[in-house]
Amino acid sequence: MRLARLCAATLLVLMTPLAKSAFARDDGRYANSPLKPWFESLRSEYGQCCSDADGYVVADVDWESDKGHYRVHLDEEWVVVPDGAVITEPNKIGRTMVWKHYIDGHPRVRCFMPGSMT
Repeated sequence: MRLARLCAATLLVLMTPLAKSAFARDDGRYANSPLKPWFESLRSEYGQCCSDADGYVVADVDWESDKGHYRVHLDEEWVVVPDGAVITEPNKIGRTMVWKHYIDGHPRVRCFMPGSMT
């Protein structure tokens, strides 16, 4: 019985960091940000950007534009951004952002907001 309790306690200690990271999506740190309503209003032809996943800032070297079409480097592969995923309203933060999801284990772009490439 004592060994079972020790194993359970060890397992609990090892699983706690995983549980915290799984629920860390909206921890409230941006609740008072003046940009929070703007982020929540962003939409592409595929729906609301922030409804299913949080956005990621993309470094200038990890995206490119050619004649109004975009590609972005996600998870070690270049992904073509569908025209319907591009956010066309003014970018209030200036940084390039992408909201991604996965199909068959490969990243796909739900929303893409080009930055200023400074």
